[in-house]
Amino acid sequence: MTKVTPFLMFEGKAEEAMTLYCETIPESNVLDVTRYGAGEDGPEGTVKLARVSIGGVEVTVFNSPVHHAFTFTPSFSFFVDCSSEEELERIVGVLSKDGSFLMPTGSYGFSRRFAWLNDRFGVSWQINLP
Repeated sequence: MTKVTPFLMFEGKAEEAMTLYCETIPESNVLDVTRYGAGEDGPEGTVKLARVSIGGVEVTVFNSPVHHAFTFTPSFSFFVDCSSEEELERIVGVLSKDGSFLMPTGSYGFSRRFAWLNDRFGVSWQINLP
């Protein structure tokens, strides 16, 4: 069976990111984690590869031991439909801390409330109240 899974590659921040996402987005949890062992390229005991469910979507998370000349781009984002304005504000508040807004929280005509932001890891999120 063919399976397509979003893949997020971090440089040393995978565990911090997946913990933040699982604590912030409802119906999210860590499915499994593989850690770097002694003698491997990454620091021993840190996350090497993990599978997380973010709002019910399975995502692969990788901690690259190699520095890359690229990072995340807003051309890929997680789109989150919220059930209430309070939920939207909570999620935006957490994910925007030390991040940056592409579109600050507001009413843009296509939904009641919407925000688009890059979190502190550079991952892009569109938070929506339909």
